[in-house]
Amino acid sequence: MTTPWGEVELTRFPEDPRDRLRAWDASDAYLLHHLAEQGVPLTGTVVVVGDRWGALATALAQHRPAQITDSFLGQQATLRNLARAGVEPGAVPLLTTQDPPPERVDVLLIRVPKSLALLEEQLLRLAPAVHSDTVVVGAGMVKEIHTSTLQLFERILGPTRTSLARQKARLVFCTPDPDLERPANPWPYSYVLPRGIGAVSGRTVVNHAGVFCADRLDIGTRFFLQHLPGPGAGRVVDLGCGNGVVGTAVALADPVAEVLFVDESFQAVASAEATYKANGVPGHAEFRVGDGLAGVASASVDLVLNNPPFHSHQATSDATAWRMFTGARRALLPGGELWVIGNRHLGYHVKLKRLFGNCQLVASDPKFVVLKAVKA
Repeated sequence: MTTPWGEVELTRFPEDPRDRLRAWDASDAYLLHHLAEQGVPLTGTVVVVGDRWGALATALAQHRPAQITDSFLGQQATLRNLARAGVEPGAVPLLTTQDPPPERVDVLLIRVPKSLALLEEQLLRLAPAVHSDTVVVGAGMVKEIHTSTLQLFERILGPTRTSLARQKARLVFCTPDPDLERPANPWPYSYVLPRGIGAVSGRTVVNHAGVFCADRLDIGTRFFLQHLPGPGAGRVVDLGCGNGVVGTAVALADPVAEVLFVDESFQAVASAEATYKANGVPGHAEFRVGDGLAGVASASVDLVLNNPPFHSHQATSDATAWRMFTGARRALLPGGELWVIGNRHLGYHVKLKRLFGNCQLVASDPKFVVLKAVKA
């Protein structure tokens, strides 16, 4: 990526030479060029929020910005991109959305996330650190910035306007108003599950901002909960756990099961742990932020339950699902099972047959299928 401070070489994580998706987009470039063109003083505490693959943190590394991200994969990409650029370890603080934010922010740069809820929560958490002279600039592609996006900036920080579009990207300019009366932070949000969905019927779910379907049970997960395997699996992984409702259902139905909750989202794993604890579940559970099943020993798991995503930010991709499936096959014991819920049109049965040599349809409705693959 060419920036006003020179070229930086950027990759996504995990690196895949076949992946043609870039680790930056036009909104990253637009924001960086705006900072240089307007001579924005990058002094004091610079904070970069939602930097997807570390493009902003790497380009601005000489100013030692603090990066705040919800993505483990994005954080790992940033580490590698900084190292490739010759930045000394620790020079750029890498914070997660679960860490306390800096106490004072002088320059706040925000890559607008797909989730309005996550944007709301992050603005509310950062607002006390923002002062009247703080430079606040948001960035995103035109299709990512809506009236509701601007209203959030205005309601939480102060008067807001947008730039002209450039290469289908747009900037958001906000003038902080320290006297603005802000709403209370509604996150995390809890609700009670409906009846008729097995062991978690009537139980409590806790969601941090940005987690999929934070205010209700999505129909795919509801269908999965109605068709989960019975007790007796031993060591179970809720892979891509989200708010942890699937793993919690397993733990409630089988108190002797050991459940590992895994997600690449820090918000999701915090939600899963909160959901598990809110229901007083007996037994043993582990909560891990990471890249799928990387780090889980081979042939150590009896059952993997998975609802894989089919988007990487705005791009439709099955790369994440494929890595989840291959990771599950490696981690499963012989005879262990991978259960997958997915939209019918995604054709996961083809991938599972290719990888496992078998695939069984457990249940289906007009929109979803539940599939089972057994490791030989």
